[in-house]
Amino acid sequence: MSDIVKIAAVQIDPVITKNEVNLEKILLWTAKAAAECAQLIVFPECALTGYVFNSREEALPFMETIPGPATDRLADLCRELGVHVVFGLLEVDGDRCYNAAVLVGPQGMVGKYRKIHLPFLGVDRFVDPGDGPFQMHRTPVGNIGMHICYDCNFPESCRIMALQGADILALPTNWPGTRGHIPKYVVNTRALENKVHVVAVDRVGVERGVRFLGRSKIANAWGDTLASGSARKEEILYGEVSLAQARQKRLVVKPGEFEVDFIRDRRPELYGDLVRPDAYQPPA
Repeated sequence: MSDIVKIAAVQIDPVITKNEVNLEKILLWTAKAAAECAQLIVFPECALTGYVFNSREEALPFMETIPGPATDRLADLCRELGVHVVFGLLEVDGDRCYNAAVLVGPQGMVGKYRKIHLPFLGVDRFVDPGDGPFQMHRTPVGNIGMHICYDCNFPESCRIMALQGADILALPTNWPGTRGHIPKYVVNTRALENKVHVVAVDRVGVERGVRFLGRSKIANAWGDTLASGSARKEEILYGEVSLAQARQKRLVVKPGEFEVDFIRDRRPELYGDLVRPDAYQPPA
């Protein structure tokens, strides 16, 4: 495993209900990124399906199983190009449906994630909340964790995957235009506080009256911005990250005098209220 991994964040404008059109775009942009030697390629939330559905019933015909037709075709391309890809779609599983992301590589399906925190927005109003834990997946391009859009507002999601040993956190998003403070502040903060690389990939364009923010970002484990996207343009951002940098959690400013470790210095015995649903006490 090489220490340096080249990441591509692919900021595109999917067309709602046009799965085949969107899949062809994902395949085409994957090939473009691979031609620039990207090893991990990340697409937006709901890149396959679109996001602003008006009901569960409207969205159902465009949901797919995981694995399914889209992941199978992408796996064939990943095998051919030797790359790993994360992209968002709507998943159907029996009578349940989810806003999901998948990680596909040369060996096929590596893992999937179902969005756990659901805002009252777009298709998230109608899907089921994710039922699985946050997970880290070991790959030849590093240990990769996935979460989706609104999840990044909850610091516990990133922290859990960091504790599992994640080097890179992929965050497919559909940020609406009013959420500019998230890429500006939150993405870099999640990277720095967990000492992990974060690739947050938003879509662009307007869908059913909703303008999306763009502003995709790759931040390294020091919280530095390596690449930042525009507000309107389909484009690929690139950033090279060091796995060793993400795995060295201890910061030594002056040996024996100024050393910090955001993982070892935690005090989890004092954090019990974090897992109590009734812990919040609103002011009188």
